[in-house]
Amino acid sequence: MAFYEVYSHPALIRYKTSVCTKATIFVIIVLCLTYIPPLLVAYRSQGFWVKRSTYEEQPLVRFQYQSLIVAATNTKGDYVAWSTFPNFNNMQGANLRIPSIQVGEEDLNQDGKMDRLNFRLQLPLKPEEQVYSIQLFLTFSYQLMRMSTVVMQTLGYVQYSSPVPGAQLFISGDLRLQQRTPLPHRGTHTVYNVSVIDGSSPFASAYDLASIIGAYQERNLSTVLSCPSPVWTVGRAAGSPFQLNAEIRYPVELIRYPWPCAYRPGFWETVKFAWIQYVSILLIFLWVFNRVQSFVFQNQVLPTITIPLVKPHLT
Repeated sequence: MAFYEVYSHPALIRYKTSVCTKATIFVIIVLCLTYIPPLLVAYRSQGFWVKRSTYEEQPLVRFQYQSLIVAATNTKGDYVAWSTFPNFNNMQGANLRIPSIQVGEEDLNQDGKMDRLNFRLQLPLKPEEQVYSIQLFLTFSYQLMRMSTVVMQTLGYVQYSSPVPGAQLFISGDLRLQQRTPLPHRGTHTVYNVSVIDGSSPFASAYDLASIIGAYQERNLSTVLSCPSPVWTVGRAAGSPFQLNAEIRYPVELIRYPWPCAYRPGFWETVKFAWIQYVSILLIFLWVFNRVQSFVFQNQVLPTITIPLVKPHLT
């Protein structure tokens, strides 16, 4: 008749000893060597406590249809200007030029968030005027919502100058997040949800370009328009307007330490990463010292009392 195994279980053998013995001291040493070194190894290998973490997020960016442009018409300091702020325009007098502007935002991947701004500007000039430099300010509404909720108003700044008068400036760049301090891992951050340019002010100091840029750069959280290769075209025909064409993308932010963006993780996220690192090293030590204890006690290297598997029947 053939036999087959229907059930099995491991046999548990107990080894006992009194308190003040070499076996007791050995067990205490093994416990210390099993649980303490993994903690030291994980801590000394850097990154045990997560202080800053990273993630990716597509920001919600919208153009606010606010702009300000200043163009130098010669090297002596003459200029023409225009903005969407009536008080600024009233201060320009004969330097005011009303441009033709076309603006459109595109959601290329149909995810409900805009991906690109197409900005076209034609600045009318007098026959004797030329453009040697251009400064353009564009304002945006910028939101992050995945970890920290951030709502703020930001600035895109374009500046280019040339010793040769131009007919057209083309730029293609990314509106990137710039951060100096980490964000909290939760809550709403709205300290910068204020106008970058105070268009309601009747004072000329509110529209000073250096003051606007200086105050903006003091912020811990801002955006910068990255445009590595602007194209300056020369040869403007008499009576033709100066053209500025801009393609500004709103890219997915790769939020990395220490920049461009980092957030401060919460308590449980910090403990989670520390626990993973500790346990991954602890498992190795548990396996090694379990084999050491098995060898010591099974071979009676240190004397102990072995408890039999089945208690003998008393007669």
